[in-house]
Amino acid sequence: CVEVPLTLQLKSMAAVVALARRTLGGGSGSSPFPSFLGGLLARASSSSAEVASSAGNSVFLKYGNPSPVPHSFLPALGYVPEVKVTTLENGLRVATSATANAETAAVGVWIDAGSRFEEAQDNGSAHFLEHMAFKGTAKRTARSLEMEIENMGGHLNAYTSREQTTYWARVLKKDTAAALDVIADILQNPKLDEAAIEREKSVILREMEEVEKMPEEVLFDHLHATAFQNTSLGRTILGPASNVQGMTQAMLSNYIKTHYTAPRFVVSATGAVDHEEIVKLSENLFGNLPTGGGVTSQKFVDESPGNFTGSEVRFRDPDEKKLHFAVAVQGLPWTDADSIPLMLMQIILGGWSSSTYGPDVASGDIHGSSRLAARVAENGLADSISAFNTHYADTGLFGMTAVCDPANAQDLAWTMMYEFAGLSYEVEPSDLERAKTALKAGQLMGVDSICPLAEDIGRQLITYGRYMPKAELFARIDAVTTETIKEVASRVIYDQDVAIAAIGDTTLLPDYNWFRRRTYWLRY
Repeated sequence: CVEVPLTLQLKSMAAVVALARRTLGGGSGSSPFPSFLGGLLARASSSSAEVASSAGNSVFLKYGNPSPVPHSFLPALGYVPEVKVTTLENGLRVATSATANAETAAVGVWIDAGSRFEEAQDNGSAHFLEHMAFKGTAKRTARSLEMEIENMGGHLNAYTSREQTTYWARVLKKDTAAALDVIADILQNPKLDEAAIEREKSVILREMEEVEKMPEEVLFDHLHATAFQNTSLGRTILGPASNVQGMTQAMLSNYIKTHYTAPRFVVSATGAVDHEEIVKLSENLFGNLPTGGGVTSQKFVDESPGNFTGSEVRFRDPDEKKLHFAVAVQGLPWTDADSIPLMLMQIILGGWSSSTYGPDVASGDIHGSSRLAARVAENGLADSISAFNTHYADTGLFGMTAVCDPANAQDLAWTMMYEFAGLSYEVEPSDLERAKTALKAGQLMGVDSICPLAEDIGRQLITYGRYMPKAELFARIDAVTTETIKEVASRVIYDQDVAIAAIGDTTLLPDYNWFRRRTYWLRY
């Protein structure tokens, strides 16, 4: 398809008008040229001539259209790699997505287990196990583990969240089997040496000290602690220092026995991989993994549901130069039908950071599509602000977090809550269209890299029980309208309890009732 310049298009239009005149007008004795059509063509010809004469320096040729235009992602969907899923006899699921001409592979194990499924007395076990996994197995020492991965030129890593634990590696195509063997070994045969456990305690305690120095990290732990108080979701991933100091081999072994079962394991591989080969490898490496009676994480969710409590926690420190605070309402589970509109609402609210865009008007930050970001930037109310949307198996958190000077706390809080509650009343079609394009583009960008794709596959199989094709996801996104957004906002935000966490000089930050009252507008 060749794009025709605008000036040429307009000249062609004028030519068509002239031809129509000659054809329809004819000569003497032919049918008369219709007066109404003649008027229309005359105006079109005149308008075309005027625009054509000024098209060379027209403003609308110099700048792009500020109004969002719906984008068709159908051509791009044709290049999204196919995802194949096989379930082994013991319940373990194997998912792969092969990328043509790839020379590297990402392979890992996603486990439906995290800090949420711990007891209060062993809180921190999942994270402690992550550290111990690299300290040696029954047939590999800590040094040989490191050397084996380094000799491949690969990368091995792990992380723990509230509901998931992940061990993954990226290696060359020829080393995929060896990398999966290493991961299987550290998951099923960790040495858990008492001396190594004692040494690792000091490492984790130092890690906790470093985290405590970062208010942006601690803030979300405090938000969870107050929003989900007296539930397992309210506990931290690292656990309290007393639990770390009292961690034993028996506690770690019990956690593995309880939660490391085949139905809660997902092997995800992307890039230069063959599905049948990965399935055979998984059968050999994980075939003896216990089934745990087929019990899934839902049992533990039902025993300790994430009940939301409207509340607040403030750590007042007048000596702090900056105020960090977050305000949230109860969000939605992964599988809720309104989870996708909630993702779009997060994008509509947007975010802004002075360190990213700069404080001056010329940087363009003030003229972004987010009204919240524009208000904050124009008035210099904050150093940064962002909306967040966190999903869990049975609940979630949806809200905003900000960093500001304590003196601006009240003005910033009013701006945030005004835009937050406003989603229940008015949503611009242009804002929704931008959000849809951004969400779709982000999904497509993710599948272009094998590591994010492997994570997306593993996470979806755990949270949804299946992998949602991008075509289905995009159809669900397209089905969202401005009325849908307002309905979901009325369900989640309108006149709902909030959870607040704040660190710093909170003197001028409005109280809880002030925030609670501003989850809706008074309109007469």
